[in-house]
Amino acid sequence: MTTSSVKTTTLRSDEFSCPSCVEKIETKLKGLDGVESAEVKFASGRVLVSHDPAKTPVRTLVDAVAEVGFTVKPSAI
Repeated sequence: MTTSSVKTTTLRSDEFSCPSCVEKIETKLKGLDGVESAEVKFASGRVLVSHDPAKTPVRTLVDAVAEVGFTVKPSAI
């Protein structure tokens, strides 16, 4: 993956209730093709994902988090 194609997307949720949530979400996102990194900010309810949008569009990120049981929405920041 070339660095120029990598974008950071912020997803938000108020459903994170435990540290295992963090591990489940990060593991799922990091396993997607095109995702360089994923970091859940438990206290603020944010998920920062560095990814190649051509390989992994935002909808795919949202759907992947839903597969492990959480609802997230893209953030404007």
